[in-house]
Amino acid sequence: MTEIGHGTAATGSGTMSTALFRWPPEARLHVHGQQVGEGEGSDRAGAQDLVALRAAIRTGRAFSVGPGGVSRLSKERAGYFHSRSGGTTGAAKTIRRSHASWIASFEVNRNHLSLGSEDRYAVLGVPAHSLALYALVEGAHLGADLHSFAGLRPRQQAQGVKAAQATILYATPTQLRLLCETGAVLPSLRHVLCGGGRLTPELRLRIAALCPKAVLREFYGAAETSFIAWGDGSGPEGSVGRAYPGVEIRIAAKEGAIGEIWVRSPYLFDGYAEGDSAETRERSGFVTVGELGQLDKEGHLTVAGRRNRMVTIADQNVFPEDVEAFLLSDPAVTHCAVVPRSDPRRGTHLVAVIDGPVEAGLCDALLARCRAVFGPLAAPRRVEAIADFPLTLSGKPDLARIAQALERQA
Repeated sequence: MTEIGHGTAATGSGTMSTALFRWPPEARLHVHGQQVGEGEGSDRAGAQDLVALRAAIRTGRAFSVGPGGVSRLSKERAGYFHSRSGGTTGAAKTIRRSHASWIASFEVNRNHLSLGSEDRYAVLGVPAHSLALYALVEGAHLGADLHSFAGLRPRQQAQGVKAAQATILYATPTQLRLLCETGAVLPSLRHVLCGGGRLTPELRLRIAALCPKAVLREFYGAAETSFIAWGDGSGPEGSVGRAYPGVEIRIAAKEGAIGEIWVRSPYLFDGYAEGDSAETRERSGFVTVGELGQLDKEGHLTVAGRRNRMVTIADQNVFPEDVEAFLLSDPAVTHCAVVPRSDPRRGTHLVAVIDGPVEAGLCDALLARCRAVFGPLAAPRRVEAIADFPLTLSGKPDLARIAQALERQA
């Protein structure tokens, strides 16, 4: 491994004084605009899980967050918790990690972004989604007010964020794309932190109109690694930024070439409590989840895609993620997945699936644009729209179910 990128260590007075999450009394919890008090339940979406999460953190006991909600872990020692991975490319796995691994990044964000108890966090997803869970726990640990808008339509979420005068928003590119489509303006936001997918230049421009006073910061990572890199869009096009503070990135390739991304940092998970992945490996303190990328001389990281998603078409290596990012740059496309299909001549061809319904002619127009950009070999053979687009719990395309749907059509 030759290419190395380092994130500068955090500076300032914020230090990790405890290995346990905090939920201080001043961190008030709101669900759909209504404050939820101590021991108080609510019929609002996800409220019971949020109350259970608050109780688990307050007691200091180990807990688990998943599709079934929040529960205590009687056989796990305090200072650890379990969460679920997204399961985009395979079966979902249960991640085991320490409170300390997240607390370390809370302090980095506090120092670099000036986060604190004066802030109001807006969260759009349920705790079972790791991005939402991270935002909720970080905001509570720092003593900020928390506002959950999970389960609401995008227009209602935008109205809620504005009414709450939220200052911090954690969201995925898809969630931000849906907020942009409402035409709302959210002037109270000062930081938008986006993870879980690629940000296109077009979406960046739309987010700037949505949140005119906010700094948009994209971060790249995985459930197993937490933060790897982050950036504000000032780097080269396609880059996800430089190494997050405290992270060491190594690329298993010659200088400037695409290779497997390996990471060493204080933010790594402790292993899988359930399930496994052949793509996740450890070597001398470095971990990889099987993603490929490259570093430039200034330390900017560009992610090509998952090694297990790369396909070869007529001896040409193709990353479906590149095609997905291009299709998602069209405002008419909210969800997209590009999946391989067996081809007797080329070995493999691609099919792009987008969320429907769509206007007549859109699929043909998108296909023509793909062929112009990627060429006839790497472009999808066809673009299809389906009304009930399969998503994972984290809101990402469920590639396995999409492939099964295409198989049934064959």
